[in-house]
Amino acid sequence: MAKPMHELSITQSLVDAVLDRTGTQAVMGVHVRVGRLSGVLPDAMRFCFELISDGTPLAGAQLLIDEPQGVTRCRSCGQDATMEDLIPLCPCGSADVEIISGRELMLTSVEVA
Repeated sequence: MAKPMHELSITQSLVDAVLDRTGTQAVMGVHVRVGRLSGVLPDAMRFCFELISDGTPLAGAQLLIDEPQGVTRCRSCGQDATMEDLIPLCPCGSADVEIISGRELMLTSVEVA
């Protein structure tokens, strides 16, 4: 399980990156993509965002998190599958899979006032 400090430092970096681009302009929303396999807990990130953004131009901004599921491609049968849990197995039973998506951790857009 990820430790809260992990999300704290990631969220601090996110806030710093937004402030570097927006300066003193008021920010209404921050959109990020946090894949299921990224190792980051979205709820912990939301909590940290509220704490870190307090007293900055991001105070009161919404942190909107897109949480894509992981997608794998089986090297045995070629089938793409959405990961139902954190153990990457193909419906055909093979564990020889390539992870196509789900590791994302990116800032996608910022809404300014």
